Amino acid sequence: MTVEQNDLTIRPITGHEELNLFSRLPYVLNEELADDLAAGRRRPQWMWAALRGDHLVARAAWWGRNGDDTPFLLDIFDIDDSSADHERIEIGVRLLQTAMAEVVPAGTRPPGYNRMIPPDWREAGATRRVVEDRMAALERTGARLLVERLRLEWRPGTPIPDPGGRLAFRPVRDTEDILALMTLVLDGTLDAHSRDDLTRMSPREAAVRHYEDELAHYRSPRDWWRVATLPDGEPVGFVTPARNDYNPIIGYLAVLPAHRGNGYIDDILAEGTRILSAQDVPRIRAATDLGNVPMASAFQRAGYVNFERTIDMTWD
Repeated sequence: MTVEQNDLTIRPITGHEELNLFSRLPYVLNEELADDLAAGRRRPQWMWAALRGDHLVARAAWWGRNGDDTPFLLDIFDIDDSSADHERIEIGVRLLQTAMAEVVPAGTRPPGYNRMIPPDWREAGATRRVVEDRMAALERTGARLLVERLRLEWRPGTPIPDPGGRLAFRPVRDTEDILALMTLVLDGTLDAHSRDDLTRMSPREAAVRHYEDELAHYRSPRDWWRVATLPDGEPVGFVTPARNDYNPIIGYLAVLPAHRGNGYIDDILAEGTRILSAQDVPRIRAATDLGNVPMASAFQRAGYVNFERTIDMTWD
């Protein structure tokens, strides 16, 4: 579909041959676009451009899991920052409204938006304007800020504490084993995405959704996942060290409500880091909400460095 709006042409790209055109606006994900297209995580009909002649003035792209018919996440939305202030945001709104009408199935909630940003984005004037302009355009389509998150990284050579002996670790037995634990940890969770899910569904439904949307798609063995227990076998928490489509990750890290406040998070994170480190990985990535101070502090103590943040927005 191609839409002519005054002097703008708004349309999806035709395919791989237009990646150079689509990549004229800079963003960290540009280098992944070719592989994502080849793997089916992106599709030309999910990658939209706003053009003035042959000049790219805005773009938007959704990401999805291979094999899915609908996208999972809006993770690219860029505007030509050299255009006039009032026009720049308006062009972004027009692009989003046009593309979403075609990409998002009628009557369904649009996929959330995620943008990677520098840790100091508020202190750098130009960077702050870039972030806030995009947020302003998204808000005009009905989106709202859900959470700001820390992206964290551990590098080989960073010390990993030896097991303290307070906890034992066992593999996850089966899907029901991990789902039961995921359901329990939602009680009192500080995670904004989980809290948002709980406004629309039960804890069990939220756990199943999280499992099916993320954990079930890891490319690594489930044998890496660990349940932390007391010496008598009572579960305390769990960790899911894994590989996604891009990096080794700490996918899920949690302590059950009855055992919070005892410092067990450090032992559980160390176990997950130890498992991935044994795979000779070049890095380990993780993420947590800026406002989840206990979790962020645990990662900091374990030697994970905040190298980036994300802005996550949602549509109600």
